[in-house]
Amino acid sequence: MALNQLTQKFRDIGWTVRDSFADNTTRKRIIKISGIAVGAVIAIMILIMIWWSMTPDRFDPLNNAQVTASEQHQQFVTGYTSTTTLITLVQTLLDKPGGYITNDVMPPSVWMDNMPNWEFGVLVQVRDFSRALRNDISRSQSQSLEDNDLAIAEPQFNFNSDSWLFPPTEREYRKGIKALQSYRQRLSNDSDNDAQFYARADNLSGWLSIAGKRLGSLSQRLTASVGQVRVNTDLSGDPEALQSTPTAAEVVSKTPWNEIDDVFFEARGTTWALIHLLKAIEYDFNDILRKKNALVSLRQIIRELEATQETVMSPIILNGGGFGLFANHSLVMASYISRANAAIIDLRDLLNRG
Repeated sequence: MALNQLTQKFRDIGWTVRDSFADNTTRKRIIKISGIAVGAVIAIMILIMIWWSMTPDRFDPLNNAQVTASEQHQQFVTGYTSTTTLITLVQTLLDKPGGYITNDVMPPSVWMDNMPNWEFGVLVQVRDFSRALRNDISRSQSQSLEDNDLAIAEPQFNFNSDSWLFPPTEREYRKGIKALQSYRQRLSNDSDNDAQFYARADNLSGWLSIAGKRLGSLSQRLTASVGQVRVNTDLSGDPEALQSTPTAAEVVSKTPWNEIDDVFFEARGTTWALIHLLKAIEYDFNDILRKKNALVSLRQIIRELEATQETVMSPIILNGGGFGLFANHSLVMASYISRANAAIIDLRDLLNRG
C-alpha cells in the first residue's frame, strides 16, 4: 500500500513538472509570436511612413495643360496653363500616396510631421495664387465685378487645413477644385466673356510681391536655425514712421531645435509649388515678359528654386553651425531662397518700368 502511494506521488510530481514545462513552452511561444507580430507591424508602419513621405514628382505645367485641354475638348487660351497648374497642385495634395495627411488622426499619419509641413507650404502658395487670381488677374480694374467661380474657390482653399470631420478638409478643397474647373471651362469658351485672365505686368507684379514676401519670411526662419542677432530695421528709411509698441535695437532670432525640420519641409513645399506656378506664368505672361526683357530673370528664379528640390542625403535635417563640422541644411535652403527672392525683386523692378 505504501509502495503504491509512493509511486502515485512520483507520478503526480512528473505530471506537474511536465505541465509546468508545457506551460513555460507555450508562454515562450506566445511571447515569441507576439514579438514577431509587433515587429512586423512596426516595420510595415515605417515602410508606409517612408513611402508617404516621398515628395510627388514635378510635372511640366505647359504639357500638363495641353493634355488637359485636349482631353476636355477645350480651347487652349491665355490663362489656361496657370489655372490648370493651380488645379493640379491641389489635386496632388489630395491624391498623392497617402492622400492629404495633415488632418489624419490615425497611425501612421499621426506620427509624421515632415509631410504635413510640406503640404502646408504647397497650400500657402495655392491660397496666395487663388487670391491673386480672384482679386487681380481675372479683373480688368478695381471697380469690375469678381468672377463668381473664383469667389467660391478662393475661400474654399482657405478652409481649416487640419479639419478631420464635420466637414473634412478634403471635401472643402475639392469644392474649390470644381469651382476652378468651372472657371477654366468658361475661360476657354469664346461665347462666355465673363471669365477672363488678364496677363498684364501689374497683375504679375502684384502676385510676385506676395511670393517674394513668403520667401523672405522663410529665409529668415531658416537662417534663424543657428540663432542670429538681428539689427532692428523695422522703421528704417522713414524718420517719421511709428509702430504700436517699442522694440529693442537688436533682436535675437532663433528657431527652436524641434521646429527646424518643420520649417525646412515647409520651405520645400513652398518652393515646389512656386516652381510650377512660375513655369505656368512663363507661358501665360510670355509676351509681357519678352517686351520687358524679363524672361531670363524669371528663368533664373526658377533655376534657383529648382536647386531647393535636390535629394537630401541625410536621414535627418542637420543643424550644424554655419562653418561647423556638420552640415546645416536650413542655411543651404535659405541661401537658394534668398537668391530667388532677390531675383524676384529685380524682376518686379523690370515689370514696373514703362
